[in-house]
Amino acid sequence: MQQIKVYLDQIASISKLDWEFFTSKLQRHVIPKKTVFLKLNAIENHISFIESGVVRLFIPKDNPEKEITFGFSFKNQFISAYDSFLTQTPSAYQLQALSETTILSITYKDLQAVYNQTQIGNLIGRLTAERLFLLKSKREQNLLNLTAEQRYVKLFKERPELLKVIPLKYISSYIGVTAQALSRIRKRV
Repeated sequence: MQQIKVYLDQIASISKLDWEFFTSKLQRHVIPKKTVFLKLNAIENHISFIESGVVRLFIPKDNPEKEITFGFSFKNQFISAYDSFLTQTPSAYQLQALSETTILSITYKDLQAVYNQTQIGNLIGRLTAERLFLLKSKREQNLLNLTAEQRYVKLFKERPELLKVIPLKYISSYIGVTAQALSRIRKRV
């Protein structure tokens, strides 16, 4: 619980009463490596904070080689099929633990209670939503403005640990190139 406390303390000061109410709603889960923990067309009922591990967001295809990876979340970040969570409609993508992953989760219903019954709940919710939006916007801008090689270099300047934990086939999909093109980029870089 300490990691999420440190994260939230960076956003705002939380009273002891609000903190106790919020943490009473959290549940810890350990997800085994390679486990898909939100399937296509399932309704996302949780938003989770990653204590350890790496999660991939992807669109599955009949041929696994054609899957589209469009996001990763890491330790000390929130993870959710957030559009499905907000609208309580089926998800158009899946979430998969790429390594053993420990998360603290809160249900949609319990988060609404936190919003309604704490002084800080709405602020934390808004700032977390803003953070998720900025990540999405940054990714879209990178896809539109940078070459594949620039996206690759930028990704590993910002997250050098990726090479150790994420298979190259997911990285190539994430930056929008084939595995062969990624191989050529890596040789040049």
